[in-house]
Amino acid sequence: MPANIGVSGTTPRARCHGADADRTAAATGGRGGRAASAGLPWIEEAVDVAPKDARELTKLFVDRLRVLEEGTREYEYARNTLIEMNLTLVHYVAGRYRARGSGQMEDIVQVGTVGLIKAIDRFDLSRGVEFTTFAVPWILGEIKRHFRDTSWAVHVPRRLQELRSRLAAAQEKLSTTLGREPTVRELAAELEVTEEQALEAIVAANGYTAGSLDAPNDPRDEGETHRRGRSIADVMGAPDPALETVEHLHALAPLLAELGERERRIIEMRFGQEMTQAEIGRALGISQMHVSRLLSHTLARLRTGLLADD
Repeated sequence: MPANIGVSGTTPRARCHGADADRTAAATGGRGGRAASAGLPWIEEAVDVAPKDARELTKLFVDRLRVLEEGTREYEYARNTLIEMNLTLVHYVAGRYRARGSGQMEDIVQVGTVGLIKAIDRFDLSRGVEFTTFAVPWILGEIKRHFRDTSWAVHVPRRLQELRSRLAAAQEKLSTTLGREPTVRELAAELEVTEEQALEAIVAANGYTAGSLDAPNDPRDEGETHRRGRSIADVMGAPDPALETVEHLHALAPLLAELGERERRIIEMRFGQEMTQAEIGRALGISQMHVSRLLSHTLARLRTGLLADD
């Protein structure tokens, strides 16, 4: 029996009866007491139990877990010990994704542990299946779901994420069969979806990874050549600052046409010729205050027209 397992009941590995069990429970404190009352062995360091022992003990703990009342201290001891004993399964499955983890193995292990917990809650000994056989697909499913939800550079709907995986397989298959890149129609027929859905998946696939703006503009530029050359960011276009002005003028044109002759002339002198209100008043033979009221009324009318168009 492993040194870190203290027996307060009957296990496949060792036995302890009567006063010996009581003394073990008392010596190990609260957790040992919970183990004794649950009819289970007390395990001091469940994460250190060898895989061979863990397989045998898992059967015992699962069998007792099903008859213990959920929410009791005995139930929590059995469930938590099951989780700790089987963490090696999580690390085993997570190890397959070490290269894709981007230094986030801890996150992958945490996600895999969620799958392990779900497997423990759903496992049934009466099915005659080994716990490891049942748990690994659950752990693997949670990890794959994690990558599916977090690996995309931009968020796309789940249905497109799933269709993108089928799309990649269909493209590879058809390329081999046809000796060329398949058309959208051929891909749609292979996937049994409409051409619009296939095209949507192709566009969405571009969001799986994102290129760096610091990457060289010419893919052949590397090393010292790249440091002297230009990056993608260097050659990207920027918004034309005058474009917004053009859009505003285009939207204002029909509104200005609706103004009276005097209102249009005041707007032209104030904003086209940049005349002051006093200068406009002298040119039109009216007071500066009158110009101010006319200008305020006209601008309010134009503003209302623009907001209505929006």
